[in-house]
Amino acid sequence: MLVDCQSFYASVEKAAHPEYKHRPLAVAGDPARRSGIILAACPIAKKAGVTTAERLGDALGKCPGLVIVRPRMQVYITVSLLITKIFKTFTDLVEPYSIDEQFLDVTGSLSYFGYPEEIARQIQSLIYVSTGVWSRVGIGPTKILAKMATDNFAKKNDSGIFTLGKSDVERVLWELPINKMFGVGSRMTNHFLCMGMHYIGDVGRLELGDLKRRLSARMGRNSDIQAELFWQTARGIDPSPVTPSTHDTQKAIGHQMTLPRDYSKREDINVILLELSEEVCRRCRAKGYMGRVVSSGGMGADYDRPTGFYRQSTLADPTDIAQEVYEAAKAIFYTHWDGSPVRRLGVTLTGISSADQYQLTLFGDREQQRTISRTLDGIKNRYGGGAILRASSMLSAGQALERTAKIGGHYK
Repeated sequence: MLVDCQSFYASVEKAAHPEYKHRPLAVAGDPARRSGIILAACPIAKKAGVTTAERLGDALGKCPGLVIVRPRMQVYITVSLLITKIFKTFTDLVEPYSIDEQFLDVTGSLSYFGYPEEIARQIQSLIYVSTGVWSRVGIGPTKILAKMATDNFAKKNDSGIFTLGKSDVERVLWELPINKMFGVGSRMTNHFLCMGMHYIGDVGRLELGDLKRRLSARMGRNSDIQAELFWQTARGIDPSPVTPSTHDTQKAIGHQMTLPRDYSKREDINVILLELSEEVCRRCRAKGYMGRVVSSGGMGADYDRPTGFYRQSTLADPTDIAQEVYEAAKAIFYTHWDGSPVRRLGVTLTGISSADQYQLTLFGDREQQRTISRTLDGIKNRYGGGAILRASSMLSAGQALERTAKIGGHYK
């Protein structure tokens, strides 16, 4: 089953502020820093037309009485972890899908807690009593069916519970429009519509080879994997089990930052690239990793017509040293930057390997730099991220001090 918490951030805030129970409420970023978008809206606000990811000004135009609450990410993380503990009282097979959605395999729990629908009702009740958050539960024999049961049916009925079995695929799932299939966004919807496929059943009824040929003619010969994935999804086929450790394997460590204004000067951009490199390498050291492939890039300020790039280069040796990552990120960025103002920058390390073993170098002072970095990590871990900063971060372009009060770009 997949358990989804309704309007999670907004529900947590409403539980914390009973005076807003019957008022439209939305959680949004800080408009003064150009991060004023709706992160979550309660059902009352949604009925007034407020949607997730729209600009705050647009939302207030639709709903003048909208209560705006600044996000508190640490609170949401704490509540999410509490909900995970509730799930684990029913089964040890719990796989987080996002901060407000988690998969559960309750096959081995049926003899203890009853039928799946009964377990779903117990989970709903415990979550609501413990957190004040209402949850919806999709039930199915595979993860993909549980997900589509949640998104398309459980979110729309009064009980918040819906079961989508294998025998229901053709009768129930195939009748839905193609854009209701998991993994099909607006662009892929247009592809399917142009091929005459308007419903999920139009994909599910095809032979796999036929679907591959059609997608290849439409999207190119490298679409075979996509075709097979869509074909399996339409038929509810998903061999992946609920895996509690699914997020334990680290493949990349990166950090991106939305800037409070347009950055067009090299000296300002360098400050951010260095801060991003510092954060990426600090996280690498905390996890015991190094990376060999550095990626860097940026995006422009016009989110309606996005521009930008993201490129990578391979280092001679894996590293967790900020200065080395910074130099590589800077070289990548200025090779591809056309000089246009940027509003978002990012740095990522891939080619991850364990930091326990690495090649020593005869030249340079890498060991000394690692010792200094670990010392600085210890200071920040004990006294906070703002306890010690590079001097460049105190310039007007710097964001490191501001971001010590945030988690994931939002205030704690």
